[in-house]
Formats: sequence, structure tokens, C-alpha cells
Amino acid sequence: MPDSLVDVTVVVPVYNEEAVLPLLVERLRPAAEGWGASYEVLCVDDGSTDATPVVLQRLRREWPEVRVVRLRANAGHQAAISAGLARARGRWVVTIDADLQDPPEVIGEMLAVARGQGVDVVYGVRQDRSTDTVFKRLSARLFYRSIRALSDVDAHVDAGDFRLMSRATVEAVNALPEHSRVLRLVVPALGFPSATVRYTRAVRAAGESKYPLGTMIRLSLDGLTGFSLAPLRFATWLGLLGGIAALGVLVYALVQMLLGNTLPGWTSTVVIVAAVGAVQLLALGILGEYVGRTYTALQARPAYFIAHDSLDAEAERPSGERGPQALT
Repeated sequence: MPDSLVDVTVVVPVYNEEAVLPLLVERLRPAAEGWGASYEVLCVDDGSTDATPVVLQRLRREWPEVRVVRLRANAGHQAAISAGLARARGRWVVTIDADLQDPPEVIGEMLAVARGQGVDVVYGVRQDRSTDTVFKRLSARLFYRSIRALSDVDAHVDAGDFRLMSRATVEAVNALPEHSRVLRLVVPALGFPSATVRYTRAVRAAGESKYPLGTMIRLSLDGLTGFSLAPLRFATWLGLLGGIAALGVLVYALVQMLLGNTLPGWTSTVVIVAAVGAVQLLALGILGEYVGRTYTALQARPAYFIAHDSLDAEAERPSGERGPQALT
């Protein structure tokens, strides 16, 4: 457990968000000061290439509760959130994007629900997504419904990465050996007591979306392969169906042979090809089951590398020095 716990940590993954960060502070700071609790705002800079590091350094001077963790290279949105969870000191930890599509003012309501109902997780559920494109709304619903159908994960259809988690939940997530996490599926898969808070999703306050179509597809594939063996089992079912089809071909070939409608060698060739193909697919499917389990157990590659943590820099500075240290 981290030293010097605070009541609330707000984890904000940022990547090339120089335009939106001042707007985020304008809304998040007054909201945080109304919680009546100690807090830190942990901004994870996911290898930004614009002026984001400079903006974050300025924010640290103006807002003492801001803490900056910078990754050595761009690792992706989910990895940046994971890095924030690994370094968060809060008894409660909130993850929220910097684009202000998820309102910071709702965090106070999440805290009240968590404390009042005694739950470990409070999901922010979008009750109105009219600001998203029709394609994004339909693809999101298709993704979540597919995951619910193909796995045991009971993921909320309109919940993204805006959620509040207890310290026990965060430690459970951090203890998982899997590094290529899709947290919007990992957290529900834990099965901890949860509740929801509904809100209206806004348009992005500034900047450009960091979730283009290619990134959404990769996230969907990570979620599907990380929580379901259905793609591997497809080969098994295909092998079984191929075996049934081969049996049908065998009957057909024998009938044609008895009727004298075949050439010499045709029956044996068709039957052998159909049977061997079915057996191969079945064997590949069975092997896939074991490979899938091994793959899941051995996913242990680091998802990110920390370059700098402003909290560590403050701890290492001589006691006579004050103020934020420049990012390295």
C-alpha cells in the first residue's frame, strides 16, 4: 500500500492535451475543493509531443495537489491509466479523461454513493450520448453486447473509463499479472460490489480525439481476446461441423458409388480429403484451447516505463528547497 495516503486520487491520462488542460483545471479544482477531503490529481503524461509537459509543470506551481507522472514513451490510454493506478495514493481512486466529456462535478456524487451504499466501484454511465457520432454509439453497443455474450463479464453498455474505485479494488487490479489490460472490462470482471451514477456526455472541450477507428478496433480485439476464448473455440466448432459434413460426404459418396455414378478413386479421394480436413481443424481447436490458456497466463510484458514522478522528485530534494522540479 502506498505511503502517505490521501482520501481521493484523480487519475488523468493525458496525451497531447495542451489545449484542454487549463479548461480541465477550471472545472476540476473547484469541484475537488468541495469534496471536503484531502486529494491529489495525478496526471499521467503518456509521452506527449506537444507542450503538454510544460503546461503540467506550470499547473504544479499553481495547484499544489497536482502530481505529474511522465512515461518514457507513448504506451496507450489503458497503459497510462494502469500507471496511474499503480502510483495512486488515494483511499478512493477516480479515473477520468482530460477532454471534459465526462464532467468532473459528478465525482462528488460518486463519492457520496460509494460511502452511502458501501460499494467498491461506482461506474459513470452515460445516459445521453447524443454528442457522439451514430457510428460510435452503435459500435460501442455492439462491442459491449458481444463481450457480454461471449464471456462472463457483466460490463455496463454505456460505461467507459470514468469510474471511482476503492483502495481494495485498485490493489486487486494492480495485482493482476495481465499487463495489456482493458480496464473497462477488468474492473467489472472482479465482481466487487458496485453502483452507477448517470450523466450526460458532453462534447470534447478542445483538441482532437485520441480514439480514432484504428485504436478502437485494437481495444476491441484486446478486450475480446483477453476475456473470451470464443475465437479459439471457433476452430473447434468448425472442426466438429467439418466432421459432420465429412460424414455426409461419405454417405453421399458411397451412394454414388453403389449407383455407379463415380469414377474409380473418386470416392476414396473425397472421403479422405474431407475427413482429414475435419480432423485437422478439430486438433487445431483443441491445441488452441491450451495455447489460449498459456497465452493468458504468460502475459507479463511491461505495459509502460516511468520516466519521472514529481512526488519522488519532491521527496529527493533537500528540505531547504521548495517548488516543483523541472520534468526530466
